[in-house]
Amino acid sequence: MVKVEIFGLAVDEAGKSPIIVLKDEEETKVLPIWIGTMEAMAISMAINKVPFPRPMTHDLLLNAIRIMGGTVNRVEITDIENGTFFAEIVVTAGEETFHLDSRPSDAIALAVRAECPILAGEAVLEEAGGTFPDHPETVIKTEDADKWQDELDKLSEDDIKYKM
Repeated sequence: MVKVEIFGLAVDEAGKSPIIVLKDEEETKVLPIWIGTMEAMAISMAINKVPFPRPMTHDLLLNAIRIMGGTVNRVEITDIENGTFFAEIVVTAGEETFHLDSRPSDAIALAVRAECPILAGEAVLEEAGGTFPDHPETVIKTEDADKWQDELDKLSEDDIKYKM
């Protein structure tokens, strides 16, 4: 496993889908992962420490883990199959360690809140990663919290209800 961190959030120009871009510590590789709008918003809001009056889903999960005596140690991007990424949330409670199956976007949203490391498998980086750009500011457009709040405000409950 290789330690990675969030490099930025970008938008796929063709499909207009959000992308979370991870980078390795040596800044030699980037790992783009296409995610949903709601997950991008959850990550962006956590990065920007935007307060909510009530816990969001990722906050709820972190609160539940902590109340039950657990600690989120790390999240791992473990595999990629047919373009689908797989991840695990690694939780310790007492002397036991649990690996919770997760979508990478949810695992990353939780990692930002828990302030824990994000790791990616070397095989995942090899298969889906790219070379770190020479001029990253022209490639990655980091979105601020206001942009995602504007996107959230445009959604109605009927637009997102019961959709995966």
